[in-house]
Amino acid sequence: DVDECAEGTDDCHIDAICQNTPKSYKCICKPGYKGEGKQCEDIDECENDFYNGGCVHECINIPGNYRCTCYDGFMLAHDGHNCLDVDECLDNNGGCQQICVNTMGSYECQCKEGFFLSDNQHTCIHRSIEGMNCMNKDHGCAHICRETPKGGVACECRPGFELAKNQKDCKLTCNYGNGGCQHTCDDTDTGPVCGCHQKYALHSDGRTCIEKDEAAIESSEYNATSVADVDKRVKRRLLMETCAVNNGGCDRTCKDTATGVRCSCPVGFTLQPDGKTCKDIDECLVNNGGCDHFCRNTVGSFECSCQKGYKLLTDERTCQDIDECSFERTCDHTCINYPGSFECLCHKGYTLYGLTHCGDIDECSISNGSCDYGCLNTMGSYECVCPPGKKLHWNRKDCVEMVKCLPNAKAAPKAQLVCSKTGGIESCFLSCPSNTLFVPDSENSYTLSCGVPVQQGKAQPKRNVTLPSCPDSLAPPIKQKARFKIKDAKCHLRPRSKEKTKDSGKQPVSDNCQVTFVNLKCDSSKKKRRGRKSPSKEVSHITAEFEVEMKAEEVSDTCNIDCVRKRMEQKLQTAIKTLRKSINKQQFYIQFSGTEYEVAQKPAKATEGHEACSTGQVLQDGKCVTCSTGTFYSGEHNQCVPCSPGTYQDTEGQLTCEPCPSNDGQGVAGARNVSQCGGKFVLILKGLGQCSPGHYSADGFKPCTVCPLGTYQPEPGRTLCFPCGGGLVTKYEGAVSFQDCETKVHCSPGHYYNSTTHRCIRCPVGTYQPEFGQNYCITCPGNTSTDFDGSTNVTHCKNQHCGGELGDYTGYIESPNYPGDYPANVECIWNINPPPKRRILIVVPEIFLPIEDECGDVLVMRKSASPTSITTYETCQTYERPIAFTSRSRKLWIQFKSNEGNSGKGFQVPYVTYDEDYQQLIEDIVRDGRLYASENHQEILKDKKLIKALFDVLAHPQNYFKYTAQESKEMFPRSFIKLLRSKVSRFLRPYK
Repeated sequence: DVDECAEGTDDCHIDAICQNTPKSYKCICKPGYKGEGKQCEDIDECENDFYNGGCVHECINIPGNYRCTCYDGFMLAHDGHNCLDVDECLDNNGGCQQICVNTMGSYECQCKEGFFLSDNQHTCIHRSIEGMNCMNKDHGCAHICRETPKGGVACECRPGFELAKNQKDCKLTCNYGNGGCQHTCDDTDTGPVCGCHQKYALHSDGRTCIEKDEAAIESSEYNATSVADVDKRVKRRLLMETCAVNNGGCDRTCKDTATGVRCSCPVGFTLQPDGKTCKDIDECLVNNGGCDHFCRNTVGSFECSCQKGYKLLTDERTCQDIDECSFERTCDHTCINYPGSFECLCHKGYTLYGLTHCGDIDECSISNGSCDYGCLNTMGSYECVCPPGKKLHWNRKDCVEMVKCLPNAKAAPKAQLVCSKTGGIESCFLSCPSNTLFVPDSENSYTLSCGVPVQQGKAQPKRNVTLPSCPDSLAPPIKQKARFKIKDAKCHLRPRSKEKTKDSGKQPVSDNCQVTFVNLKCDSSKKKRRGRKSPSKEVSHITAEFEVEMKAEEVSDTCNIDCVRKRMEQKLQTAIKTLRKSINKQQFYIQFSGTEYEVAQKPAKATEGHEACSTGQVLQDGKCVTCSTGTFYSGEHNQCVPCSPGTYQDTEGQLTCEPCPSNDGQGVAGARNVSQCGGKFVLILKGLGQCSPGHYSADGFKPCTVCPLGTYQPEPGRTLCFPCGGGLVTKYEGAVSFQDCETKVHCSPGHYYNSTTHRCIRCPVGTYQPEFGQNYCITCPGNTSTDFDGSTNVTHCKNQHCGGELGDYTGYIESPNYPGDYPANVECIWNINPPPKRRILIVVPEIFLPIEDECGDVLVMRKSASPTSITTYETCQTYERPIAFTSRSRKLWIQFKSNEGNSGKGFQVPYVTYDEDYQQLIEDIVRDGRLYASENHQEILKDKKLIKALFDVLAHPQNYFKYTAQESKEMFPRSFIKLLRSKVSRFLRPYK
């Protein structure tokens, strides 16, 4: 005998089982298929409408099997066929704000005395006794009340209900919660009539279905059949079981075969060893049901869900990390996404508050910024200031006497104004070897200074000045100011072209004037003249200030101080005259780092090649970038060049580097400040030469002295130690913090020590202190403040800002300081005024207001500030289930108030305005309980990206075409699309 089944030579159908027999084989169709074996076709168990595969609601045929499903509001019973009511009130109170009442196939929200249900059918609004119709206690509408243009009242019903003849009550239909029927529902003139599947009988309540007992089944069968049929059936039953009697004893599907009955089970169930009973398969036991995170077994099926920070994809198995950083407004500065979460970071000089916001740190509130004298806070930084007659030390914190100088330092090279004459043309150039500062004020103006003024006035920009050698001047300097005009030229400091430089053959220098300080301003910004027509030609104005020092060695017996002064003044005047001539002929140049620059240029020249960026900037990846500190802009090479050893540059966009005080050419290339200079200063870089914390010296460098008892110093390189104050002593010499001072009491966080009264004082409102034993409180970052005094952490600092006019199409209503806790005693008022013919839709994804606050914190949305105006939404408690609703009025006045009690995370509520032609459709969607029934649907309303996409299309329907069908499919679960599709097609049907 050949085993055709094993060899595969049989011709059984793909859905048949091959059984080998002596000398042959036979084909038997698999369970769920019919035919003689060579040909098998699927049995449609759902074909018989009356029996419906034994399913009481919906039967879905699948190859070789079937599965039962239930309408929304029902769940499959353990037999896999019957449908039982879901008690929605068990899950988060059904999303009802106050009372939830479960009904067959649905549920409804109710309100306590003194409140009425808002249009969204979930939240409650405080009822006003007097006042306008719909806000009045007795408007009489069963469901929804609408104002009519004439000031009356019109009633509407929720989806699935019809307005009764009295125009106030609402009649239930089979479209809502299956009409309150467990199995079948038929609409009649008197309302829904319930029926049951043939295996069940209607309960006396007229809604519920109960299983008929076997006797009842048999008696009904005997009544329906003739005596002859009974005889046949009794004989067959004596011989064997049959599907005609008690379903052959099968739990589910029964099939009569030659060998007796064969029982089978629908998908999601397995046949037990008794061959009759079906048991639900717990799919979660095998490979977690294929779910990435959580698997929940249900009768005949299962559901996947995800951890917080992940979302379920439309395959309903996979969990994907939510990239919070891809949302708008997640973090103020830098956002870092992690699996399941994210983190916000702030730029230097800023600190985090309210979980995602960045505020400027007020460094001056932290021990005066460690400044010797005054401290000035700036955005993202701060600077120390000194009293008149003193200047800042290298460490940028201590103040030192102005007269201090480096006696052994070489004199910083002076600026020189050199004028020469070539072929009757005067040309001048100013060489700037040190202490230069270039400030581009605007596109057509700049300021340039060179050297150090003897008395730094307020007008001079703050700058780092190389320490001068000890001066030998003996009288106030000579000062002169001059104004020059250049016609037909713009103020652009550009390198002098190579050809010009070659042409100028060196002539004997007619004049050479050493200048202590020059300040030059070039401005060609147009100023309109009144009365006269402004000239079409470009005019640039140059204002120059010069200072010249008088030196002791120039005074002699023949020429005293006054004589020297006169000589110098004449020399400077002559130089300025020559300079004026050279400027008129556009022959005035300034020399930085060996490159000569033209002060102003004719417009034609300004458009040459690389001059797309202004001076001090270079082109990088198509953008103009300013030369950084430690480099200077070389006009000759049009690039940023690092400072050579022995020089430094601590300001961006400069044209030269400053010589180091020691001037011995040592140090690093690209030094960014004087502390990176050569000689003694090289040691600073290594941190060796500076005094360590707890020590000080006259210049901050070694040799150093230990801070005496009663003083401390937390930083290196300082010229002083801070006193403990109040006659306090330190535990030892060389103390490094105020905590080393032996205070009378030890202050806890949230307090600071007052050295005068020797008491701990609570940090005032708007400040905090996280550490023990400090003598200061830190000011809250940015524009934040604390709710109370004695705060111990920056998280207590909250932004108070909120409210305002909101946008026409989309936007957010956000509690102050969100997502951090909102502040106490705050009131915010927002207004939404949509353009004509537009209505407002609002989604509250979740709202956190402390329940134990006895309604002290409340969010209300109504037509106007008047308490009796139409209210759309009102809540004073946490509500984690999302809710969507349309505004009952065309415009909205929104108020949030908090008291001094508890605080919470608050809310971020998105809204959209849409064309009022869609009003009926939108209301139909947001009032349908199915929108909130499944966890997946709730997640959609919490998903910022999906809500943004939905709102984008609602606000501007043409944007629907931005999303491909595939994208839409991947964005939303099938059940959600099915819900929307049914609503939209019903809405559009009248136009077909």
